[in-house]
Amino acid sequence: MSAISDEQEKTVVQLCSTCHKVSNLERSSGYSKQDWHSLISYMVNLDASSTKSNQISEYLAEKYPINDKRASKVIEGDMKLQFKYWQVPTLGQRARDPIQGKDGIIWWVGQWGNILGRLDPISGKMKEYTLPDGTYPHSVSLDKNLRPWFLGNKNGTIGYLDLNTETFKVFNMPDKKARDPHTGVFDNKGLFWFTLQHSNMIGKLDPSTGDIQLASLPTPNSRPYGIKLDSNGTPWVSCNGSNCLIKVNKQTMALDEITLPGKYTHTRRLAITPDDMVYYVNSGMGKLGKYNPKTAEISEWNTPSGRDSHPYAIEYADGAIWFNESAKRPETLVRFDLQTQTMQSWQIPSKEGVYSGLIRHMRMGNNGLIIHQTATNQLAEITWSK
Repeated sequence: MSAISDEQEKTVVQLCSTCHKVSNLERSSGYSKQDWHSLISYMVNLDASSTKSNQISEYLAEKYPINDKRASKVIEGDMKLQFKYWQVPTLGQRARDPIQGKDGIIWWVGQWGNILGRLDPISGKMKEYTLPDGTYPHSVSLDKNLRPWFLGNKNGTIGYLDLNTETFKVFNMPDKKARDPHTGVFDNKGLFWFTLQHSNMIGKLDPSTGDIQLASLPTPNSRPYGIKLDSNGTPWVSCNGSNCLIKVNKQTMALDEITLPGKYTHTRRLAITPDDMVYYVNSGMGKLGKYNPKTAEISEWNTPSGRDSHPYAIEYADGAIWFNESAKRPETLVRFDLQTQTMQSWQIPSKEGVYSGLIRHMRMGNNGLIIHQTATNQLAEITWSK
């Protein structure tokens, strides 16, 4: 292979740094020239410049060849998975947080493309809506009427798409300090509960009046991230910046902080089982955790790939807790059987040998888990059998 030229390096830095840190390349598992070319094609459209694409692929293959420094550990088992993928139309949008309604339609947001997307999984037909300027949505949720609600992570807004008029209704935060709505969930009364990570707040929106109430977390820089409801409609929140979980009083919005073990513990997201056990991913320590609200007992299990696996997304489904190990390549999906307390894991497939995905959120759909792969701008449905 020819020596890397200054022109090639400059081209790579200019292109890659527009979407992510160039240091991400150092943490990759490396690819051949052909596979680097495939990965780039999922991120940006370079069809009009085959020369540039060839230069970039050649540079990346020579400087970042195949390696196993972030290899995942797989635990074998009897469960078999099936994956069905869809490639979203607009590349570079960072598609994320898909959710499926009871009507079967899957909605997602493209955070960097300022997009709200709609997928009919039966026909494969997709439609993308451009959101109001500056929204840059982080997540999408569905209300009881299956309207998609987006969280404007960049401009401090929450809004929804009117399905009849295909126009947007937008609500602004009542406090300028509430800058970054993050993840949300509707309760059975139609109230929308949401986190604001860097604002260190939790919010509640009444769609019927537009009234928004906010509460700040007791510990600075706790960075509230994931949010779920238990069977009583009580919101629980994970802390991405501190070793805590938050229980929210749904009447008063008073916040009860539960301290988790380990000063390096931080929790991206959580899941709640039908018997109201709170499971969380200990992203900082590479563990799966459980908090029992009835006894205040905390239990933790090591993830298959260890301390540096950075478990990220998590969901309860079919008698098990599912989560991913986001720092590993190939990225893994792990199933923790609640009855046997044993784990099985799988390397998550992608297209043409490319494994750079990164699942940031997963939710149970009508038939299986609905996930995304941010880097390659794909949505997927995971089903299973024995």
